[in-house]
Amino acid sequence: MRKNSQWIVCAVVLLATGSAATPTTPMSADPLAPLFGAGEGETRAALMIRDGRVVAKRYAPGYSDANRFISWSMAKTVTAVLVGALVADGRLTFDAPAPVAEWRGANDPRGSITLRQLLNMASGLRHTEVGDPVEASDTNQVLFVSGTQAMAARAIAAPLEAKPGAKFEYSSLTTIILAEIVTRTLTPSKNPRERARIYRAFAQQRLFTPAGITSAVMEFDGAGTQIGGSLIYMTLDDFARFGRVLLHGQGVDGRQIIAPDWLAFMKTPSPTDPEYGGQVWLNNSGGVDKQPALFPGYGPDTLMSCLGHLGQFVIASPDQDLVLVRLGKTQDDTPAFSALRATLGRVVAQVPLSNRSGATAATSLAAR
Repeated sequence: MRKNSQWIVCAVVLLATGSAATPTTPMSADPLAPLFGAGEGETRAALMIRDGRVVAKRYAPGYSDANRFISWSMAKTVTAVLVGALVADGRLTFDAPAPVAEWRGANDPRGSITLRQLLNMASGLRHTEVGDPVEASDTNQVLFVSGTQAMAARAIAAPLEAKPGAKFEYSSLTTIILAEIVTRTLTPSKNPRERARIYRAFAQQRLFTPAGITSAVMEFDGAGTQIGGSLIYMTLDDFARFGRVLLHGQGVDGRQIIAPDWLAFMKTPSPTDPEYGGQVWLNNSGGVDKQPALFPGYGPDTLMSCLGHLGQFVIASPDQDLVLVRLGKTQDDTPAFSALRATLGRVVAQVPLSNRSGATAATSLAAR
């Protein structure tokens, strides 16, 4: 633990109906302390909420409530919530071909790609998230080099490399397509400023305001498309508020932000990767990657997490009524990242099941 880390611990009474996972250990007085160890990389901020109350909140030196932190790929889950709002409104159709005009040409095989397949990262589009060398990847070229003025156009133009629905391919460009679908559904405008204004207002109305989130800053490309796979900024507290929405889909006043069937879909394993749901990671084993994204065996298998580049986590565990946020900089695919993931698993495993858990089960869209 860094000797001069700032920390706050708020005591709460934790009542349990049973063990959250195996193994479990008694919950420590400062449950976030292990995340600030030298072996986990640079943890900048962490927060734990249990049964709706702050258990612990901690910053590294130089960080405070005044800071906004980058989401990286945690933004994907925000995008999925906005897509779900339009599905609930009847403005988007879940299993119909995605409304992308560029794919409507005669005999274009991309025309069969559905919204579900995009959300499950199974579109079949040829997108390379991490290339060799890394700067040659589609994602980096679009986000930082030659595609910044029209990211969605670049993502949409990719050809198929697999039959839609047949292959899992994690892709930030896929989520940019989803953000573009949201924008086109909200407005026919081609004006970048107007497109960004309308998208931002929709996100504010349908997610941020009812969730109590006040710090969110969304980045847009030159065409006014929200960079929905990578770039949203919020304070530590607001990332935790988003995590609370993911528990049962409800805002601060109990209003339903995420429709129950949409939340059930988000938490349902993709047919092509059991670790992935609808733009969110699940606490399951057997994924396409060698290393699990989360920590199966530690914490309930109902746990879900937003997961961003360099070790950004917003973990939501409804059976524990738990939200755990970790923000910082730990290089991906390193021993430090493996240590961070294992430490997060141990921290979660200390938390017992909650007497308050057990939201009403919803009919899964995956079964339709």
